[in-house]
Amino acid sequence: MEVTWIAILASLCMGIGAALVFVYAVKKNYFKDVENAKYHVFWSDVEELVDSPAKRGKGEKQEEIEDDQESDETHD
Repeated sequence: MEVTWIAILASLCMGIGAALVFVYAVKKNYFKDVENAKYHVFWSDVEELVDSPAKRGKGEKQEEIEDDQESDETHD
């Protein structure tokens, strides 16, 4: 029976804590421009893919493979 009351008290404390964190975030305007954040994340990921040196390295390796295949075909 004691464990039940401890669980109820713990859940009430967590609920009140979550409510207080939410009120604090609203007062500090953390939810002001939520939509803009996803675009910042998206475009930063796109820029990383475009500027990625690994992608350029992969392209160079693919060119070497194609050159090797062409040289094999000319020797046959």
